[in-house]
Amino acid sequence: MTHRILLVEDDPRLAEMLRSYLGDAGFTVTHAANGAAAMAAHGRGGADAIVLDLMLPDADGLQLCREIRSKDDTPILMLTARGDAMDRVIGLEMGADDYLPKPFEPRELLARLKAILRRGRGERAADVMRYGRLEIDPGARVVRLDGEDRPLTSHQFDLLLVLAKRAGRVMSRDAIMNELKSENLEAFDRSIDVHVSRIRAAIEDDAKNPRRVITVRGAGYVFAKAQD
Repeated sequence: MTHRILLVEDDPRLAEMLRSYLGDAGFTVTHAANGAAAMAAHGRGGADAIVLDLMLPDADGLQLCREIRSKDDTPILMLTARGDAMDRVIGLEMGADDYLPKPFEPRELLARLKAILRRGRGERAADVMRYGRLEIDPGARVVRLDGEDRPLTSHQFDLLLVLAKRAGRVMSRDAIMNELKSENLEAFDRSIDVHVSRIRAAIEDDAKNPRRVITVRGAGYVFAKAQD
């Protein structure tokens, strides 16, 4: 299967290099040099993942990420020349699936793209998992609360699924990373915490007082077995 990538990058030399590299790896790449072109291309649809530079001449990449995520759950890999950890946290909070600071090795970009695309395909399980009013459908990759869909990124869905499959068991950040088989999360980085925060915002009645995904101080997280 040939994956289609929307590359949003204003540096023409980097864009051409990435287009060529990803093309050689079997991807079909559409390039947008600014925010307006990116949204137009995204509106036409068809991309399996988006590589989004945060520093664009006509748009704030973080706001662009938020706008894209408000429309659908196409996986987003952010690029930025700024190594500020807060940019990473904010980007993840706005719905990005991964983050790669410049400069980077094209091989690392390729590995991360493949990872978020694998997560996007996910597992195809026949049975819906039910926990009180909460339903997790691995086959459709949908989470419902009281029968209503709750929006999660592909990474957040996979994280929730890992916790739910081990309901009642405390999982450390290291254990979560191992289960996700992810190379883009670091054990002491805030990215896991950010994703958990977004999951809570989607599935908890009160995200500030969670009853489904619970923090065990100094140990990790546990998905509650008994739920209302």
